[in-house]
Amino acid sequence: MRIGEVLNLRASDVSGRKLLLIQEPKSGRDAEIAFMPEHIAARLAEYITVKQLSPDNRVFPLCYTTMRNLVTGLGKKLNVKISPHDLRRHSATYASRNGVPLEIISKVILRHQDLKTSQVYLGKISDTEAIRWMDILHGR
Repeated sequence: MRIGEVLNLRASDVSGRKLLLIQEPKSGRDAEIAFMPEHIAARLAEYITVKQLSPDNRVFPLCYTTMRNLVTGLGKKLNVKISPHDLRRHSATYASRNGVPLEIISKVILRHQDLKTSQVYLGKISDTEAIRWMDILHGR
């Protein structure tokens, strides 16, 4: 999810075990659904319960600047330059490198309307990776 979407989540947007309802997403639609792994959904539901959040409460009551500073500060401690959006890019690249089809990365993980937009996130493929995939595709 985009950082702004995460920060705008309300307790009522968390529905069921595996999805979130995003109000006013960047796409311009009224709402979108984002899927989560089951273990993350369970922890998020537990967090909402423990914090006793009412349906209209924001799940993460932080502003964008605070969250950005938190992520970049943690990166500095690890000697890595990173931003919240880099985490989104990394998620897409990780999925791609592990064989997730581009259509799933684009429509489900990144929620882009156009595959070309998603391809920008995935960057260049090294020669080593190209050779590895050729071997995988041809049974080696």
